[in-house]
Amino acid sequence: MMASKKFLYFAYGSNLLRERVMLNNPSATFKCIGKLEGYILTFKGSWSRWRGAAASISKKNDGHVWGVIWEVDLGDIENLDRQETFYDAIEVPVSSISNEVLRCRTYKLSRGYKPGKPSPHYKDVIVRGARQNSLPAVYIAFLESLEDNGYAGEVEVYNSVMQLLQADN
Repeated sequence: MMASKKFLYFAYGSNLLRERVMLNNPSATFKCIGKLEGYILTFKGSWSRWRGAAASISKKNDGHVWGVIWEVDLGDIENLDRQETFYDAIEVPVSSISNEVLRCRTYKLSRGYKPGKPSPHYKDVIVRGARQNSLPAVYIAFLESLEDNGYAGEVEVYNSVMQLLQADN
């Protein structure tokens, strides 16, 4: 997982989007897209930051989750851990498109959170990240089909990400 002073991070939620991961982890650079076997994408809890359930992964033998493998300076690991406060850091084997298996740090929600639905804002960031990084079309369609909770109010972190996206254009 660690090479010199960097580590590999597998993102499957809002940190799929480059602008989102860069908010707290400025050293993150795209390495490749990856596939985590033996897990499925789930949504749990109710988070004030996004006004809905947060993405997590749950073990399922015949499941898989697509995501992005970021290479991050070791100096940013505390930023990432702070961002993922309610998650447990785990190390997982992720297959790259070239079938190389990479040991990556990822995050899984701690036990005890009930299933829920993401806010439209959170879902939008995840879908934008999946498109931005060219995840498989069938997986993007799956993400687009997820039911959200219908929340229509303001989401501060979403507004920050959208400002960054507009600045990039």
